[in-house]
Amino acid sequence: MSAPIVLVPGLGLGPESYARTVEHLVTPYHVVTLPGYGEPAGAREDLHPRALAVALAGKIRERSVLVGHSASCQIVVEAAVRYPELVHALVLAAPTGDIRMSSWVDRAVRLVGSAIPDVPKLVRISPQYARTTLPSIARAGEASRIHDLAAVMPHVRVPVVLVRGKHDLMCTKEWLEQLAELSHGEARTLDTGAHMPVVTNGPELAALIERAAALPENS
Repeated sequence: MSAPIVLVPGLGLGPESYARTVEHLVTPYHVVTLPGYGEPAGAREDLHPRALAVALAGKIRERSVLVGHSASCQIVVEAAVRYPELVHALVLAAPTGDIRMSSWVDRAVRLVGSAIPDVPKLVRISPQYARTTLPSIARAGEASRIHDLAAVMPHVRVPVVLVRGKHDLMCTKEWLEQLAELSHGEARTLDTGAHMPVVTNGPELAALIERAAALPENS
């Protein structure tokens, strides 16, 4: 029997961002939004990935596959380390968290460069950013920018699948493979897409999620 699936939207995005992925899932799933990740944040809310991992754990009903996209990968990894009893496996789509490219200028250039190949498929996501609100996105983005994902990955004790699109400049092949090595996970670079595989590569991503959900316990 497959483990249920919990998906966390990327920075600023909402449940709709996973629409082209979840339509190919057969295993039960639900999308969990968090402050800065589909929900506006309160002025005093701590948006560091470690703090949001605590909030995420409070919304997980049973041992599940956690799916993150971009900056939310940093949250689900923290959750897996802190609450291993809640996590069956991790699927990390286009994970960020490389502090070597943490400047806002570098990130902006890479993000724009990654978006260009997929612009026709991304035009409908702007309302999601508006709902989360730009101040919340900026604060959550700053918190994720200074979070060193490579330092956390060696502490993960569940199976990890990492995936990126071929044209992703935010999550490079080198970075993906480094994270896979640190976590004894599996790295996959898709033949198409960039930093939004949840939108552009739904069938392939769903297949990887389903495979993770079907893994036996303690695999």
